[in-house]
Amino acid sequence: MDEFLHEQPLVPREDAERVALSKRLRRIEGQVRGIQKMVESDRYCVDILTQTSAIQAALKQVEMQLLERHMRKCLVHASETEDMDPYIDELMTIVSRIKK
Repeated sequence: MDEFLHEQPLVPREDAERVALSKRLRRIEGQVRGIQKMVESDRYCVDILTQTSAIQAALKQVEMQLLERHMRKCLVHASETEDMDPYIDELMTIVSRIKK
């Protein structure tokens, strides 16, 4: 991702953060596998759509968790040491992407 300022967080994630995020993503992964099985077994469209909606909501929660962490940790850290304009531009880029 060359368009962003860093490849790693400015403030490393704590183990508990990584574990919680990984757990949430594994749950989403399981939901996606469940949808694949529903499609393969020709389940009712509305049932499948209900599950896809649940996955989208779960992914939005992950996005919000990551965004909040980025603002509270990385941006606060950057504000103490660096020019904030590039960070604000980066934040606006990602917010415009996730709001879609």
